[in-house]
Formats: sequence, structure tokens, C-alpha cells
Amino acid sequence: MRHINTLASQNAHYTLRKLMLRVSPVVIDADPSGSAFFFRLVSCRPCLHNRRNSFGEHAAHMKFLFDLFPILLFFGAYSYTDDIYLATGVTIVATFAQVIYSWFRHKHVDQMLWISLVLITVMGGLTIIFHNKQFIMWKPTVLYWLFSVVLVGAWHLREKNLIEKLMGGAMQLPRPIWTKTMYAWAVFFLAMGALNIYVFHAFSEALWVKFKVFGTLVLTLLFVVAQSMYLSKHMLPEDSTNETKTE
Repeated sequence: MRHINTLASQNAHYTLRKLMLRVSPVVIDADPSGSAFFFRLVSCRPCLHNRRNSFGEHAAHMKFLFDLFPILLFFGAYSYTDDIYLATGVTIVATFAQVIYSWFRHKHVDQMLWISLVLITVMGGLTIIFHNKQFIMWKPTVLYWLFSVVLVGAWHLREKNLIEKLMGGAMQLPRPIWTKTMYAWAVFFLAMGALNIYVFHAFSEALWVKFKVFGTLVLTLLFVVAQSMYLSKHMLPEDSTNETKTE
């Protein structure tokens, strides 16, 4: 019994670790610039192929920090000035810097980064031009709901499970579990979008900024932890990959 419990615990820990590396960057949606990470899953290829791929893990961590760059600058600018318009401008500049760095460093800019640049330029620009913070406050909700629509739409229109595409290289699960996982993320995004609306209507601007940077992070990590505990109970052996695909 002790051996079984230990094995289950290790399995859950492994699942959580993989999930954190795969999907945690989606909380970058909390910042006013990014979140386009989510769209990378449409064309991504797993950077982690097994538990021993330390180089892949290092690359994933570095990419995560790179994606966090705009939100860190946004929070820093706002904390120092209490000026959401200035912080939004800083974020626009930071996102342009990401694009320029990616182009010169890799001679390529991910599609999701282009999407991020367009979104922050449009909604951030409207925020600054009209001096109306509602635009930037609505941005996380629009993105979260867009995520949900993309997930469900891809499944019903193209029979493509984007969550499985994102995490399939890290774990093997029965097809029905992948479907449930996809719907769980879709519902989570809907709920996060609604919660964002509630927070910026019911509380102060300063509290919304903290919720945007830290609250969404904590809620997403809690969701990932809970999901990892569920998925760890349904993981298939690695040698069953072909059987799963055949089904």
C-alpha cells in the first residue's frame, strides 16, 4: 500500500511538473501585452520529450521568462508611478522589443507574438488615445473568452483537441480524458474572463492591477495543480502511445 501511495504521489508530481512547463505561461494573459502564448499550441511541437530532457526544460523556463517580460515591466511601471496609461505605454514598447529581439535572435517571430503585438497596440493604443482605462481592463476578458472559443471551435469544427496538441508530448491519456481536459480549460477561461469583469467593476484600479498580475497567476496555478492530480490518475504507460493514437 505504501508503495502504491508513493507511486501515485510521484506520478502526480511528474504530471504537475509537465503541466507547469506546458501551460503555466498561459497566465501571461493577465498582462496587458501578451497571452498570445496560447496560440502557439496551434503549431507548437513539444520541447520536452521525456523526463531526462534537461535542455528542453531549460528552454521552456527561458521562454516562460521571456513571455513574462511585458507583464513585469507593466507591474513595475504602475507600482512606481500609479499611472495605468504610462504602464500601458511601457507594455506596448516592451512587446515591440520582444518582436525585434525574436527577429534578430532567431530570424523568426512566432505567430502568437504577432497576435500579442496587434492586441496590445490596438487596445493599449485606444486606452492611451481616449484616456480610457476600460480598454486595457477588458483585454484579459476578451482574450480569455477568445481562448475558450478557439478551444471549443477547433474541437467541434475540425475535431482537433488543442490541449492534447499542447500537452500530448508530455503525457499519454485516454482520448475521453483529453476531451474532458479541453472542456475544463474552456470553462476555466470563461470563468476567468467573467471574474476579471467583476474585479475591475467592483474594486479599485490598483487592486485590479494586483489581481491581473498575481490573482490570475494564483488561480491558474491552483487550477493546474487540481488538474494534475486528476490527470495523474489516468496517465497511460509511455509504450501505449501508438495504441492511444489508433483508438
